[in-house]
Amino acid sequence: MNAFSSFPPAGLIAGAATVDITPSGSVFLFGYPHVPRLSTGVHDPLQCAALYLASPGGRALFLAHDLIFVPGPVAGAARRRIAAATDLPVGAILVSATHTHSGPVTVDMVSNVADPVVPPADPAYLAWLGDRIVECGVRAVRSAQPAELGLAVARVDGTGGNRHDPWGPADPEVPVLVARAQDTHRPLACMIVHAMHPTVLHEDSTLISGDFPYFARRFLQNQLLGAGCPVVYHQGAGGNQSPRHVTRGNTLAEAERIGERLGQRVAEAIGRMVFATDLGVRVQGTTVELQPRALPPIEAADRALAAARARFAHLKQTGAPASMVRTAECDVFGAEETAVLARSAANGRLTAVQASRSPAEIQVISIDGYTWVGWPGEFFVEYALALRAAAPRTFVITLANGELQGYTVTPEAAQRGCYEASNALFAPQNGQRFVVATLALLAER
Repeated sequence: MNAFSSFPPAGLIAGAATVDITPSGSVFLFGYPHVPRLSTGVHDPLQCAALYLASPGGRALFLAHDLIFVPGPVAGAARRRIAAATDLPVGAILVSATHTHSGPVTVDMVSNVADPVVPPADPAYLAWLGDRIVECGVRAVRSAQPAELGLAVARVDGTGGNRHDPWGPADPEVPVLVARAQDTHRPLACMIVHAMHPTVLHEDSTLISGDFPYFARRFLQNQLLGAGCPVVYHQGAGGNQSPRHVTRGNTLAEAERIGERLGQRVAEAIGRMVFATDLGVRVQGTTVELQPRALPPIEAADRALAAARARFAHLKQTGAPASMVRTAECDVFGAEETAVLARSAANGRLTAVQASRSPAEIQVISIDGYTWVGWPGEFFVEYALALRAAAPRTFVITLANGELQGYTVTPEAAQRGCYEASNALFAPQNGQRFVVATLALLAER
């Protein structure tokens, strides 16, 4: 069936596709500072996975990528090209990243300008990536056929938690959507959102990999969906969520263990699904102006960096728990980045980067009582939990349609001076502004 010959469709239709986005040759693996980490091979190919859904009331296209970020200009250009090729509204196309730290550099972070080992993003790769995103999205739309959908929420434990406090705020709820062919009930695609940094693999891993989300995808394909069935994996509000308190090591075997645990919980949720063909799709959108972060003077930033380094050294020397040492090390990274940002603010470079990210887009895609909300950047989980408390069965997809070159933290985290707050380009008050703007959109339904 060709989706273009029947829109608006008489009923629900769905299409899906995947394409390989693995860079060729040896590339710098981006996500950990100060480490000259060049890839020595490919453990699992990086993917772009797409799911297209259309009903008489609306259409939406989700695309997820095994990358640390999809830069805003690349995502924006790809969305416009897909829209031109398919007649989809640009606002109905969501482009996200899983946030793997074992893939290529895709964004030139202003906070990394003083790190001599991090190379700039490769323009040739980004141009090729844009073409692949368009190919995947168009293929998903053109493969659409009459479909049925199942929706459920998996409760997931054992994949990680709040990286600053194992008992701190976390989000165990993973929304799961499965599209099946209406005639044969064959799975067409599965879509999940999990709020957890995919950082089982650390600086000593030199293989390109999607980290534990790859193993979750493989488990679902092998056990339930069928080989090659697209699994569209989005990053949730995992800005302060990490596997560090549950990992037994930073190995591929451990990534497999955690990924399969996630896959098992998702499979259990799929087993509870009731499939229907009369579900409607609705898309809404708005923007929010971002307030820039107030950075300290250069001298104060340098003093904070010295204090962070002293605390890290003390914890290492006194044999503190590994998770505490790792958090302190990340705090050093953040203090270094604040010092860089303070200098970038002084020379005007920071202002230009901030201006290029504001206003920020908010995207809302609703299907039969479930809502997916696209926010750019990395958000602390508290904001997603606050949104869901006010609007049940609403799930945030972060790193949607670009990035903010840093985290959106809570005011409390900023006061504590944690790593993510030190890395941020924008004020913590923006998180609540995203929540309020999203709720205003939902109230229009």
